[in-house]
Amino acid sequence: MHSLRLLWAAHNENTWERRQKRTLHRRQLETIQEMPELLFMQHFRLNKKTFRKLCSDLKSHTLLKGSSEISLETKVLCALSFLATGSYQKIVGVGHYLTQRTTSRCIREVVNALNHNWMVSRWIVFPQTPQERSIIKEKFQRSHNLPGVIGCIDCTHIAIVRPAEEEHLFYNRKGFHSLNVQMICHYDLKITNVNTKFGGAAHDSHIWSASHVGSYMEGLHESGEHVWLLGDSGYPQRPWLMTPILNCEPGSQEDTYTRRHVQARSRIERCFGLLKARWRCMLRHRVLHYHPEMASKIINACCVLHNIALHASIPPPSDMPAGSLEGSEDDAVHHSTSINDNQNELIRGRAMRSRLVSRM
Repeated sequence: MHSLRLLWAAHNENTWERRQKRTLHRRQLETIQEMPELLFMQHFRLNKKTFRKLCSDLKSHTLLKGSSEISLETKVLCALSFLATGSYQKIVGVGHYLTQRTTSRCIREVVNALNHNWMVSRWIVFPQTPQERSIIKEKFQRSHNLPGVIGCIDCTHIAIVRPAEEEHLFYNRKGFHSLNVQMICHYDLKITNVNTKFGGAAHDSHIWSASHVGSYMEGLHESGEHVWLLGDSGYPQRPWLMTPILNCEPGSQEDTYTRRHVQARSRIERCFGLLKARWRCMLRHRVLHYHPEMASKIINACCVLHNIALHASIPPPSDMPAGSLEGSEDDAVHHSTSINDNQNELIRGRAMRSRLVSRM
């Protein structure tokens, strides 16, 4: 009995020492002022000033809180590290002297906070005023000589682990399970709209038809404001959504329009490249090992952080693969045609596009 008591006491002492050691490492981690700025940005993708502002906003406007053992700042650092590396939670946890279970909880809490309505409405905003749209139009016009453009739209597949339920909704045409995520960005690569609700089996045009952005754009046209988005040929031609003209005669006005369209629309490809290079958990080979609902929240969180980084003028990560900021023009044109169409809107859309082409 005496021996058992000694063993139990030794076990309790070892447990206490491990807890003390983890607490000490956590406190050391929080002293980020000692970490060089470039190293901090390499690990967490934000600079220290932006990180502190992010923590302040999360504390003031969301339910994210720290505790006596783990501060709010440590939780945010833990989540940023995971989103930036795409490494398994256990690896991130070892690096931050946190258990895997604690790391998982921190990631979920921070991701949920980044999905809070205040954060999303603050950072992912479609241009609401004529003045805002005018600024975007001028940038596209000046760079690509294409008038009326206020954004580029496309979908990208974010790989997820095979879901336990309704697996067929997430198996995409490329042969893996994913979410098919629709995004819209403007000239500066800022994301102005994101839809993460659909599985990889959903077609781009179907996601567009279920999006409220189409109705908003239609409303602008009905009010006399002729602005449009640029999409590839997988989208239906609409008066407010311009698509390329396939197989047009070289040197013709149609050819000029399509070349300018493709060059301008490459902004969304560049946006995808920067987003995935900065937040590498979204890369194809990383695969999000989460239920689709949680994977959707992680993608939304990365989009919020993407816009925060752009707002802070943080440069692309130093380990960004070459070519990540170059759009794929071939993919922009040679794409499957739309599976859903409304003949009346199609005719109106082609008429609007013809008027635009005549200005080339």
